[in-house]
Amino acid sequence: MSAKHQRVLVIIPAYNEALSLPRLVDTLRSRYPSFDVLIVDDGSTDQTQSIMSKLPVRLLSLPCNLGVGGAVQTGLMVALDDNYDIAIQVDGDGQHPPEEIDKLLTALEETGCDMVLGSRFLAMAGFQSTLTRRFGIRFFSSILSAICKTNITDATSGFRAWTRPAIEILARDYPEDYPEVEAILKVHQAGLRICEVPVQMLERTAGRSSIQTAQAMTYMIKVPLAILMNLLRKRETSASR
Repeated sequence: MSAKHQRVLVIIPAYNEALSLPRLVDTLRSRYPSFDVLIVDDGSTDQTQSIMSKLPVRLLSLPCNLGVGGAVQTGLMVALDDNYDIAIQVDGDGQHPPEEIDKLLTALEETGCDMVLGSRFLAMAGFQSTLTRRFGIRFFSSILSAICKTNITDATSGFRAWTRPAIEILARDYPEDYPEVEAILKVHQAGLRICEVPVQMLERTAGRSSIQTAQAMTYMIKVPLAILMNLLRKRETSASR
């Protein structure tokens, strides 16, 4: 069924993105008037809540900063409870051009996949991130490609879309520490299909990334360990049945 005939929720996790959100929301509402837009304010300390309360979107403000995993799961719980057919994650920093959403939706419809990732590395167009981060992303992507037996090039991309079966899984159990990478693994372990499409991303329009140099080093060490622990838990669960 085409997205034109399905209920679509755009989830925007946001932490101190008051400067970039108005333009993003304006573009989404003009380009996709039939889509609902939900901003999950992840305990922002700037003017996100006051600015967003004046725009034509649904706003949920978390009482404290849960991290992107908690914010996205909150959005997915809304998608589940309100019976949306498709959920799309778009980051609030302006890196994900709304016009690229069409590529995610087309892939959902044409491939039959339940999770589509927008990859900045398939076409090598637009903003590519720093050399250090590209190395880390490709490292994680190679691990997931081997596990999922499908080509993944941008494992940390926050630009992604899910069908109802994936929404049902992730709304109930969404990773907290390294959500972008581990969520791919959870969808795969549930027996659902994953694919990527090339998208063009931009540099963030304001603010700064939540992952700085010291955190990036820790991220490089802990993510593979988190993947390993996830696989071990899955094996123990299967063995106990």
